[in-house]
Amino acid sequence: MIRSILFAVAIAAASSASATSLGSKHAIVIDEGTGKVVFEKNATDIVPIASLTKLMTAMVVLDAKPDMHERISIKEEDVDTLKFSSSRVPVGAVFSRHELLELALMSSDNRAAHALARSYPGGLEHFKVAVRSKAHMLNLRRTNIEEPTGLSPYNTSTASDLAKLALAASKYPDIERITTVSNDLIDVNGRMRQYHNTNRLVGDKNWTISLSKTGYTQEAGRCIIMRVHTAGRDAIMVLLNARGNANRTADANYLHRLLTKEQHQPVMAKLNLK
Repeated sequence: MIRSILFAVAIAAASSASATSLGSKHAIVIDEGTGKVVFEKNATDIVPIASLTKLMTAMVVLDAKPDMHERISIKEEDVDTLKFSSSRVPVGAVFSRHELLELALMSSDNRAAHALARSYPGGLEHFKVAVRSKAHMLNLRRTNIEEPTGLSPYNTSTASDLAKLALAASKYPDIERITTVSNDLIDVNGRMRQYHNTNRLVGDKNWTISLSKTGYTQEAGRCIIMRVHTAGRDAIMVLLNARGNANRTADANYLHRLLTKEQHQPVMAKLNLK
């Protein structure tokens, strides 16, 4: 009895020490094979999720099975008037729907994401209905998404919910492929422009990443979702509200090292990812 209590105290102390080693305010790491939580920090707090939203946008668009070769023009209504964020996608440029998906996911372009939602069958209102339906289907009980880019602070979720979202997104070959490309050349008004992945860990020889998405707004801080393969297993990693890119990368590397250890403490309760 006493031995069990001491062991529980030791596990709790290890959990606290691990959590304080992380700069991100919210995080979760899940062993995909077992569904067990390898690491957790404030994983059920509801917080803004910034451009992590775009994974939901991509899934909903792909679920509609639209013509991915259809040409879509970027319009003034696609321009960000909330945060006035910059974009390398000019108004008037015409892209295929697949190119817009690539720009939204790989380089996290907000105009591209908005154009995808605007051109959804039935328009933005039908897109929002589809998002709510998708969230319900995935059992994302603490997730709210108001618009397709993540610029709104009312796009909120938890690290736990986002782990489920990441696992669902990893089932889409287009999302997997696009989010794990380091860069690509895309035709913009007759000129080839190079666009880069916003996650610098993609392409790093020390990482095997099969899904990736970053996010940032002032309210959300620096965020990242990844599906990684290490130590012979797949894992979902979610980090929310890091202070800066360097902090987010340091946290990701810390958790990556944690995954490669033979002993994982703390191993929390099983999380149902289905």
